[in-house]
Amino acid sequence: MSDLESRPEESLCEPSGRPGPRAEFFPSREVPLGGVRGVTVHRSLPQRDLPTVGAWCFLDYFGSNSPANPQGHDIDPHPHIGLQTVTWPLEGRIRHRDSVGSDVEIRPGQLNLMTSGRGIAHSEYRVPGHPSGRGLQLWIALPDESRGIAPHFEQHRELPGFELPGVSGTVLIGSLGGATSPATAYTPIVGADLRVDAGTDARLPLDPAFEHAVLVVDGALSVDGTPVEPGSLFYLGSDRTGIRVHDTAGAQLLLIGGEPLDEDLVMWWNFVGRSHEEIEAARNDWEKHDLERFPDIAGHTPQQRIPAPPLPGLHLKPRKRRY
Repeated sequence: MSDLESRPEESLCEPSGRPGPRAEFFPSREVPLGGVRGVTVHRSLPQRDLPTVGAWCFLDYFGSNSPANPQGHDIDPHPHIGLQTVTWPLEGRIRHRDSVGSDVEIRPGQLNLMTSGRGIAHSEYRVPGHPSGRGLQLWIALPDESRGIAPHFEQHRELPGFELPGVSGTVLIGSLGGATSPATAYTPIVGADLRVDAGTDARLPLDPAFEHAVLVVDGALSVDGTPVEPGSLFYLGSDRTGIRVHDTAGAQLLLIGGEPLDEDLVMWWNFVGRSHEEIEAARNDWEKHDLERFPDIAGHTPQQRIPAPPLPGLHLKPRKRRY
């Protein structure tokens, strides 16, 4: 999955400081992605007033229950710089191929983590006979000291579980409640897929140095007394040692968090950089088929590469963060 909008808006995510405890909803929006096999996703990050949560800078839900793309998605080769992609399928199977030679299938319970560094290209296709179903795709912005590293890919088929009375789940990256994921992180961060049983009233531990947000995937529950349903990102801010979750019918949620960023991030299309010039250089390298930066992907022809959209007519400008 990727940001394949034909007219992507730029985002500059400014240093955030510590926002303190918050309780605010940010509605997701339906976004049609381009390419020959275009799909529609529900995007929760970035938001105009909240472009990042820790280093998390992108969050899409894709699902077979969307009437716009009932069979899931096929995404042709496209580039990335300056980020990690996190793919977490909830149903179905996806085939991932990339320019560092990876060619793997992923299914529910498995995590794909692709680190773009200076530059990588990849594709994602449905596995024949297995619609890609539903899932989550997220980006993590690489900190300045790591964003020029060599691109690489890892798949994790065994991830640590998280357990509380009435709450169970999987730690995708970082640590939660003493469980630590083996996925490589370059910044203090956490991501976890949690399921809350019907009738549960439990307290989830949080790192007060992190800011956090919750996305309900299925069902509904209350977080510290606030009802939360699918369709909106519930932003919790920082300086919380925990949150109380209460549910009467059962729910599934994604918890994300991390230390607030202290760097300016310019985001445009599939790129996370620090300046207009850096973004423009990455776009030009992709368009001129620079094989040193973006090698071809085995099994794909050059004609399958998704072309980059035109840059805006003006210099990429900051998008202010409210907090």
